Amino acid sequence: PSIPGTLSPSWWKSCPVPCPGAAGSHRTRRGDRADRVLGSEKRFGKNNVILSDIRKPADNVFYSGPFIFADILDYKNLREIVVNNRITWLFHYSALLSAVGEANVPLARAVNITGMLHNVLDIAAEHNLRLFVPSTIGAFGPTSPRDPTPDLCIQRPRTIYGVSKVHAELMGEYYHYRYGLDFRCLRYPGIISADSQPGGGTTDYAVQIFHDAIKTGKFKCYLRPDTRLPMMYIDDCLKATLEIMEAPAEALTMRTYNISAMSFTPEELAQEVQKYVPELEMSYNVDQVRQAIADSWPMNFDDSNARRDWGWKHDYDLAELVTTMFSYLGSDSRIAQAN
Repeated sequence: PSIPGTLSPSWWKSCPVPCPGAAGSHRTRRGDRADRVLGSEKRFGKNNVILSDIRKPADNVFYSGPFIFADILDYKNLREIVVNNRITWLFHYSALLSAVGEANVPLARAVNITGMLHNVLDIAAEHNLRLFVPSTIGAFGPTSPRDPTPDLCIQRPRTIYGVSKVHAELMGEYYHYRYGLDFRCLRYPGIISADSQPGGGTTDYAVQIFHDAIKTGKFKCYLRPDTRLPMMYIDDCLKATLEIMEAPAEALTMRTYNISAMSFTPEELAQEVQKYVPELEMSYNVDQVRQAIADSWPMNFDDSNARRDWGWKHDYDLAELVTTMFSYLGSDSRIAQAN
């Protein structure tokens, strides 16, 4: 995860907190490319963005810039990090994702709620930080409008992950109005990245299919072929995150925004992948737990408020996503063949 900070427009200080999932892995496992995507070295200075995790960093992470150990459940440690490093912006990504959280509800409650609300919110408010917390399509439930899903509607999620994210959205908004905390939040769709292995999320089939297509030419999907969900390539995710953090406060009409780029089904993704791997054999073995989760989530996000308020615009559609994934996973020969 990450915690960043801004003392002035020209001086940045950023510190990461352990973060799982595609967005976090992109920042840590591929720090060199993440820097290019974010433009962080030019924008803020290499030493003003601090990465953190609870695991030992890979060499490319360790040598790419400042790195510190941070445990989201250790309030004293987090507070010391913020004070000692003069942190001003904090990006909080620590969370147990949807399917993983359902398998360990007590741990998900501790990490997603205690770590976020009892620690990060209080520290951010105390030290006047600009705080970013990602939310998710999982913050909605079966009673939410699904096609499209607006920013403001009934939510009622059915997973501990989703419940914790709604809790974070509301607490962040409360801290903003009660204490003046500069809280900013984006509801991410499914995030697809070549930099991370699938991490237990319901949308992770859209990452695994690329690995399996290259390695074995076969992929067994745990969702029905017609399961439509909103998705986004990691570079668009990082772009949107920085854009909302840099947006003037007066431009924001709400604290939590939907963002979207594309929406597709496993069948549609497979058809696009088969342009590069024509021999791909696609089969389905539906996981009832993950399918039930997916059936309660949005099919399409309405992100018109983000596009209007701070100029959000995605760069990657499905075709560009698939080309880029194969490029980074080392299938250049397949791309040449497809073209």
